[in-house]
Amino acid sequence: MNRPAFVYNRLRRVQFLARALSTAKEEKIVVPMRINRGPTDILRALESTIKSDPTAAHYKYHDDPYLLPMNNLAKRSYAMAQEAGRKAAHWVRSQHPELFNHRECDPPVELFFPPITYNENSNVTESDLQSAISKNQVSDAILINNLLKAKSIDIAETTKQSLLELLCFNNSEDLLPEEFIEERWFKQSSRLREKQRKTWKDGSLADEIFISMENPSAEAYSAMIQGLAKFNHASRAHHLFEEAQAKGLVDLDTYNAIIKVAPFLKENTDLRWAFVVNILENIKQAGLKPTLGTLNSVLLALSTMGTSEMVRTSTLKTLNEFKSLGIEPTLGSWYYVLITFCKERGPRNGILTSILANVENKAYQIQDITDTNFFVTAMDVARNHLNDVSVAQRVHKLLLLDNNYDLIGDSYRESIYYRHYFSLLLPNVPFEEFMETTYNKLVPNVYVPEPSVMKEVIKQIELNGAIEHIPRIWSDMIVFNHNNREDLIAYILAVMVDNVVPEGSELVEKFSKIGLDIYTSIDGQAEDKYNSVKFTGDMLGKIMILLLRNSDFENASLVMHKLIHQHQKIVGVPSFDALDLFVDHCIINKTPSRAIECIQYASDSGFPDVLGLGVKLNEKLTLDEGHLNRLSKCVNIKIR
Repeated sequence: MNRPAFVYNRLRRVQFLARALSTAKEEKIVVPMRINRGPTDILRALESTIKSDPTAAHYKYHDDPYLLPMNNLAKRSYAMAQEAGRKAAHWVRSQHPELFNHRECDPPVELFFPPITYNENSNVTESDLQSAISKNQVSDAILINNLLKAKSIDIAETTKQSLLELLCFNNSEDLLPEEFIEERWFKQSSRLREKQRKTWKDGSLADEIFISMENPSAEAYSAMIQGLAKFNHASRAHHLFEEAQAKGLVDLDTYNAIIKVAPFLKENTDLRWAFVVNILENIKQAGLKPTLGTLNSVLLALSTMGTSEMVRTSTLKTLNEFKSLGIEPTLGSWYYVLITFCKERGPRNGILTSILANVENKAYQIQDITDTNFFVTAMDVARNHLNDVSVAQRVHKLLLLDNNYDLIGDSYRESIYYRHYFSLLLPNVPFEEFMETTYNKLVPNVYVPEPSVMKEVIKQIELNGAIEHIPRIWSDMIVFNHNNREDLIAYILAVMVDNVVPEGSELVEKFSKIGLDIYTSIDGQAEDKYNSVKFTGDMLGKIMILLLRNSDFENASLVMHKLIHQHQKIVGVPSFDALDLFVDHCIINKTPSRAIECIQYASDSGFPDVLGLGVKLNEKLTLDEGHLNRLSKCVNIKIR
């Protein structure tokens, strides 16, 4: 054993370990700052690891193929049925509060307990009123206030101000509770379609409270003016604004509210813009700093002033000036810009591409109620104003980014958005690409095409010769309740008849089944059904052609029988080609009686070529004397 070498190696190892330990001692352990976590952060982190499935139905529906809604009516009915169950639970809780007095949870969860009910005999205090106000219970707050007033119990000015704000914000009405999400989702669409009109309730408790104030504060004026402006009582809002301005009691929210009603106060563009500029000058003189609400109020006013160059220039200047103040526009701000620059009858404008350059690849959260108008308006502009697929794809990509889909708004906006999207893509992208990347992914779980969109789909099938998609489209039409639309039925029949399928193709049988399906569904309608589909001669003729191409002579004979014996109820007549084909199959099946009935029908309908049918039948079949006599009565031919 080489002892010096052994000792040397031991020393080297000791020196190495000493250096390692000294280095470890010199390193400092840095404890990172605590990150505040919300109660759902872990769930969000788990969600981010899962890719969304665009073909899956919304999670609110039962994941069962027999329970998934496949059309708009079913989607609404299923969701509202589930909501009705929640409402029933609320009703039971409110009607039988004695069953829900188990207060075992700590801390107590107020929502689990039955609500306090008030009546004319209730013994109430100011704290009860404050509780009703904090819970946004408008009707209860009004009742409690009346009870306190009847007992001559005065309430604090702060409580009175809170009550005034509640009444002005809600127009003295109870709003739909936030927990009824589905009802809000489907109900808001009806409000969108309402025309702007005065809805403020004159003589309400809000008016009484404000009038009872000897010296209304700035907050009281602000609540009243904002409420009047929100519910379109512009003239009174302006009157109170001038009154408050004379007393020096106008805050920024009041200025913002009065700017919004400028279109109702002034008649033409110049007067409206002068009024807005004057308000902005007043804000500056008051030493107030504008906010996002001020920007959106000004843009709203500008969007009502037409399409003049002054309006467009003022809009851009407004955006630049607010940007210099550090106020960035939201999606709602860009919505106002869009409706200012891209009027329905105005000149073509590419402002949307500039807007997308500013907003794409960003995640957004709602900051203004009008944020929910951006996506549907942007897609409308991409389709009707620009007719640009690339712009539409950019808008759609932004919608699907992060949680931006929350800003689609409600069911009505969502439906309009996809209507524009489909209607733009259909004529502008290859049909196979559209079916694979758009239709198959979005229909029916996300979007159910309206009849107009379905008609455009059939049109593109016709133009592109993509008739292999017709069975899928017809199946979807049945599911979407479009099979009672006469125009769609006539169109899809025409496409199937005009595109002759080679013999032996499976499409021949599928088209025949579709034709028979159309016939049986219309024939089986109740006579008193509202808006029922009526047979036409052309429709029955096309159905007969499809059946005969599949050699389904028996069902074709049923169609012919209806044409002959119910001709007084059927509008129009079938094409001569349909009757000619039926006679050919009568010859093949050796049924001269049916052929003669068809020829008689053709003769009665006034077809000029009916003689050819009789000649063909006489030449290709050996007819007995009875058949010959009947045929001679139909057409003037020489009997051989």
